[in-house]
Order: sequence, then C-alpha cells, then structure tokens
Amino acid sequence: MKKILLQLDCDPLASVFDAVTAYDAGADVILQYGNVTTENVVDLVYGVMFTRGGDKLKYSAIFIGGSNVSRASEILDVVKKTFFGNVRNSVMFDPSGCNTTAAAAVAKMTKACDVKGQKVVVLAGTGPVGQRAAAMFAMEGAKVVVTSRKLEKAQAAAEEIKATFGLEVQPFAAFDDESTTEALKGAVAALCTGAPGVTLIREPLWKANPSLKVLGDVNAVPPMGVEGMKSSYNGEVIEGKVMFGSMGIGGLKMRVHRTCIERLFERNDALFDAQSILEIAKELS
Repeated sequence: MKKILLQLDCDPLASVFDAVTAYDAGADVILQYGNVTTENVVDLVYGVMFTRGGDKLKYSAIFIGGSNVSRASEILDVVKKTFFGNVRNSVMFDPSGCNTTAAAAVAKMTKACDVKGQKVVVLAGTGPVGQRAAAMFAMEGAKVVVTSRKLEKAQAAAEEIKATFGLEVQPFAAFDDESTTEALKGAVAALCTGAPGVTLIREPLWKANPSLKVLGDVNAVPPMGVEGMKSSYNGEVIEGKVMFGSMGIGGLKMRVHRTCIERLFERNDALFDAQSILEIAKELS
C-alpha cells in the first residue's frame, strides 16, 4: 500500500522543500495544499481519515507547515480535534522548520555540555526557531534567557513560550557589546537564532567569557551571528569553546526531519511536535 502524506501549508504555495524531504524519507505520494485555514482543513483531513481503515490507517499521514507558526498551530489544534477514537492519522508539526532546526541545535549543544540547572542564552530568540530552542533548553532543565534588541519583544517571546509550553524563560534586552556581555554572564551555552547576516556576539566577547562552554549559530549568511564562527563547524573546539555552525546543525536537522517522516507511517496515532522531535534529535545526535 502506498504511503500518502497530506501536506497542509498555510502559505499560498505549499513548501517544495518539505515535499522533497518527504519524498527522500520514503513517502510515495504527497498531496500538497496551500492556503490551508482552520475553516477548510477539516474536509482535507477527512480525506485521509475515512479512506483507509484499521491497520491501513498508518499508511496515510499529515504534515503541517508554512511560514506562520501561530496560524499553523491553530490548524494543528483543529486537526487534533477532528480525530476521534482510533480514527486518526499520525501528524508532524514543523512550520518554518522551527522544531527540527531547534531540536538539532539543542541536541548537539546539550550533548556537548550539561545544561541542567545552568544558564543558557538564546540570542535574538523571538522568532520561531528561537522560541522553540528556548523552550527545548528549558525542557532539558536549563535556566533560559531569551534576548532581543528591544525588551518588549523579548518579553512577548517569553509570554508566548509560557502560553505554549508552560515553561518560564527570562527576557533580556541585548543591543550592544555591554548588554550582550551582561546577558552572557555566567552562561554555559549560547545559541544565536537571529536574522541572516547579523552579528550578535562579537569575537572578543565570547573569547573573554570564562563560563561559556558551547556556542551555536543557525545563521548561514555571512557575517555569522557568532563572529569567528564557520558554518561548517560541527563540534570544533575554538579557544576552549565547542562550536556548532549552521551546516553542522543543519545536517542533523535534515536527518531528524526525514526520520520523523519515516516514523509517521509506522503507526496511525503519533504526533511529532517540539518534545517528541527533540527526543528524536537526541537519539540521532
């Protein structure tokens, strides 16, 4: 029986990246839909729920993506409410690659350094990847600080993390060398999740920080978020710090993404969200 993936995307055009990754992970057929909303998603889900029964339900699965994580989250809520009893399909939630990217970064960094009870800083952590990474570090027992250039944005991100995951993180404004140094004071790990081409930690700052053990950067566009970082770094030790660049993190991200798609078809009731995707990343790292 063919493995069919229903790809639900809240953007006008469904992501080609997500489709190619799904094919590489073993999906036989991908049904792509863009402009998916909470109003039109139910009938699409019915199409995979009611066409196969019993053990054959596992051969139809759902992927929820798009660039707007909030809208995608609303779609996920409707999808889950559409299921009943054993009439359901496995679902993966990864809009903007937020869960797989964050999980890969956190898995690599926590393997290199025990963060339980320790301070971890997610710089420019107000976007989808930053918020998910902050939540995942908190899941691992870290005392997480989320920064933004404006305190109000950091506070809004902290409130969103609290509302979504029930986890507390500390907001902090980091907008220059002095404030960034203060944010990193006492931290064992720092992850940069800012806009492409924006340096967040200058090289003298991280080199002079005695507590920092591991640095991560998801930015692939020069200049890097961590000055002196190379995108190819995958655990190299520089000046006593373990470094992970975007390619080092991205390699694991792709393995995690493909593994999740493969496992969608092993059962009909799996949900791959932040927590479960992090566990897979830790398993594969």
